[in-house]
Amino acid sequence: MLGDVENRSVSPVFVGRAGEMTALTEALSRATAGEPQALLVGGEAGVGKTRLLEEFLGEACAQGAVVAVGGCVEIGAEGLPFAPFSTALRALRRTLPGELAAAAEGQEGELARLLPELGDAAGPEPYNEDSTARLFELTVRLLERIATDRTVVLALEDLHWADTSTRHLLAYLFRTVTRGRLVVVATYRADDIHRRHPLRPLLAELDRLRTVRRIELPRFTRTEVHRQLTGILAAEPAPALVDDIFRRSDGNAFFVEELVVCQENGCEPGGLSESLRDLLLVRVERLSEDAQKVARIVAEGGSTVEYGLLAAVARLPEDDLIEALRAAVNANILLAVPDGEGYRFRHSLVREAVSDDLLPGERSRLNRRYAEALETDCTLVRADERTTRLASYWYHAHDAAKALPVVLRAAVEARKRHAHAEQLRLLERAMELWDDVPADVRASLRPIDYAEAYPACGCPETTPLGYLDLLAEAAVAARLCGERERALKIVKRALRLLDDEEDPSSASGGRDPERAAWFWTERSRLMSNLGRGDGWAEIATAQELVRGLPPSAVHAKVLAVAAGWGMLHAPGPESLAAAERAVEYARLVRAEPVELNARLTLGGLMVDAGDIEDGLAEMYAVLGRARELCVRNEAGRAYVNIPSCLEAVGRSREAVRVAQEGLAFSRECGLRDNEGWVMTNLVESQISLGHWDEASEGALRLQRIAYSTKPRGGAHLRRAELAWLRGELSIAAEHLELARDSYGKHDPMLQYLLPLAHVQLGVAAAEGRLADVRDGFAEAARGGFPVGCHRYAWPLLLIAATAEADARGLPGAAEGRAEAVALIRSYARRLATPVPVWQAHALFVAAELARAEGSDDADRWAEVVHVLGPLERPYELARARHRWADALLARGGRRDRSTELLREAHLVAVHLGARPLREDVELLAARARLSLRPPVAAAPEPDDEGFGLTPREQDVLRLVAVGRTNRQIAEELFISPKTASVHVSNILAKLGVSSRGEAAALAHRLRLLPEVPA
Repeated sequence: MLGDVENRSVSPVFVGRAGEMTALTEALSRATAGEPQALLVGGEAGVGKTRLLEEFLGEACAQGAVVAVGGCVEIGAEGLPFAPFSTALRALRRTLPGELAAAAEGQEGELARLLPELGDAAGPEPYNEDSTARLFELTVRLLERIATDRTVVLALEDLHWADTSTRHLLAYLFRTVTRGRLVVVATYRADDIHRRHPLRPLLAELDRLRTVRRIELPRFTRTEVHRQLTGILAAEPAPALVDDIFRRSDGNAFFVEELVVCQENGCEPGGLSESLRDLLLVRVERLSEDAQKVARIVAEGGSTVEYGLLAAVARLPEDDLIEALRAAVNANILLAVPDGEGYRFRHSLVREAVSDDLLPGERSRLNRRYAEALETDCTLVRADERTTRLASYWYHAHDAAKALPVVLRAAVEARKRHAHAEQLRLLERAMELWDDVPADVRASLRPIDYAEAYPACGCPETTPLGYLDLLAEAAVAARLCGERERALKIVKRALRLLDDEEDPSSASGGRDPERAAWFWTERSRLMSNLGRGDGWAEIATAQELVRGLPPSAVHAKVLAVAAGWGMLHAPGPESLAAAERAVEYARLVRAEPVELNARLTLGGLMVDAGDIEDGLAEMYAVLGRARELCVRNEAGRAYVNIPSCLEAVGRSREAVRVAQEGLAFSRECGLRDNEGWVMTNLVESQISLGHWDEASEGALRLQRIAYSTKPRGGAHLRRAELAWLRGELSIAAEHLELARDSYGKHDPMLQYLLPLAHVQLGVAAAEGRLADVRDGFAEAARGGFPVGCHRYAWPLLLIAATAEADARGLPGAAEGRAEAVALIRSYARRLATPVPVWQAHALFVAAELARAEGSDDADRWAEVVHVLGPLERPYELARARHRWADALLARGGRRDRSTELLREAHLVAVHLGARPLREDVELLAARARLSLRPPVAAAPEPDDEGFGLTPREQDVLRLVAVGRTNRQIAEELFISPKTASVHVSNILAKLGVSSRGEAAALAHRLRLLPEVPA
């Protein structure tokens, strides 16, 4: 509006920062080559972050990149949700309208939460953690699509003011962006990051990511200050002046500029106070009265104030206002924002100093003027900022009656944008205001958003909002944004109100059992999540509260939660009946999301009880219905539970297929936590199938992405298991300890305790600690093995029996063996064998126990091998073949069969990297003087197994045949490009060809692939 103005104190010469500029331009080059880049630029206020960013963005534009800048907005004391991302996306929309529309196609409703210009935001969804993750995932994919054919630089300024949602989205972007010509540069003020600053944990987290580069800007040296002064003064400065300004500015570029201005305006050398506030205010105090007044108004209005709003608050004649603004801009105190008619302070330190200089009454009066102006004309600010800013203005105006309704509206808007941290802050502010608001104003408020199955009270159109309703909303918001401690405090407060009948909004003044049950259910979930307990006492209290009440959504939820708890902690007839009751109640009250949750639990319990096909059919039906209704929570849970149940019945290949589908679904929907749970089950099934390299990579990735403690514990458990099986015992012990820490001690579940004990016993056996194996098994089996736990118990029995057999003949092993073998056998007799994989384990355990007692029968081992053969358990099969060969050689028969068995076992051990098994096989072969080298084949000819290709190699060959690259194969099969390359090399060797094209041609000619996708 004011056009170009004079900038006398700003150096026209870009001083120093050569190393930092090189780092930024190198990142730009790598991004242009297709490798996304993430950088953090930090430094104290005034050190030159903005100037460095401006120079870099100018260079990026010169190289043809598209630049989008967004800044974190401070409104009062808090940030506007997603402000920098909204601003940057708005800039991209102006620059690339067609490209952004195409990239957002089909997801406009979700992305409108960040960029309202895309249309109306998607309709209300049930509260859940995954809705925010989905928005984050869609945002990342949007940026990747836009940056597919062009280099895009996304610059986010002033992270020290970032709201919680912005910080979470930025962390997600830095962790997950993998494609596109994208550079993300974020700046923050390092001297503001005190020990309790919310940005501090994020910076620590990002420091651990190898993909994020952090650049810290130091202060200028004396030489650099000399160059800066030369540029400002357009002349060589006197050495004494350089020394004086360098000493007083301490190399801070902004202070250098301020001190030069003071020098030029006739201030006596050394006359300024050493206090920062005085230094910053000195130029403001030289302005006219009107200009100082405008500066004070802008300082209190937020980071940026629109011209129309400023005019309404200043109440000056327009000509006087323009002159005052021109004076402030000419003095380099204010700047006109580039994308609209608004103004901001050139440096935030000056704004803070001016705001701090306001008198308390003056601050309240200015905030009231802002609020009144905005209420009079709501078009003065953008629609997506209107409610949040109005809430802030009324709050800081200390008008509780005006503030409370608009604060509640702002909380609803924050929830609709999945900005749950900001929603929580606003709801806590509403709780703070509650007692100061007149009763008639509170009576006019209506419930804002019933939280999940929280019970409605009367008619929403006529029933006023109660304080308990506010607590329920805040509890859910706190849980969804990860503030579980705060959520627990809020829930405890609500339960105290209900117990003491203190709720000021309760018309009857009596206890409300439905609401109390709802809060107890929330408390159960929080206690479990925080590791304070298993949550059963809270569920039992909730059950008692709803007992005898008419069916309701709360009653159904309590039953569903109880059934889910039973499935994990006490599977059996009682939990099955509880799940059936939960389904009936949910159907009765037409709460279908709760019904789907209960049906999924019911299906899992049916599988545990032996009704395998019907149970799995029920779970698949829930998955289909949840996807049809877009109930992503329950669909995601189904993708977790179905692979787990499939693994439990030995259908590991099907489990991998469903889990991979679940990973794709979780990533598409942004279900970050769900992805970790699915990955946990996928890795377990990959280990069973002998896909150990893929499982190792998956466990490592799971360790990085796990959002909850249990999946993180699963990652460490599987890494410990693989390390033990590969003979890396110290690594196994390290990950076992980390797994125990992740699982915690307050919520014991057999699905975690027994696998931990299994690996712990394996490590102890490998180290020759038989006494520890016996003690560990007795401790793990002390409470018995409930229904459904056979999948965890059989491996435990097998390792204990194997340890006894391997120790036979060792000094001191005989003492206590009879008791140990009898204990193992007693549990084996009572343990279920509902499917072939556990029948095979039962035979394996019996054979090992017989070996422990000195009766190593080759016929027993032949039966074990025969049963294991078709079950796709290569490691167990190789072990059984080794034992069979040993038994055959011990009785002096069939050396040819023994040689064949040992060669097969050795091949598997080498392929898996199972060093202990490989060494055992090699030792037996050497003792028996058998060769493990396979006979040389005359020429490769196709056989029934397709040239000996493994199932995984056949999957890779199918993709090679349709022209996929190694990276594309890796993405489709959820493996690394390196592993894909190894598979391709193995395929070429087995087929006897030298190129991928020859491999594809041979596969088609010999019909190795029944169906090759077009």
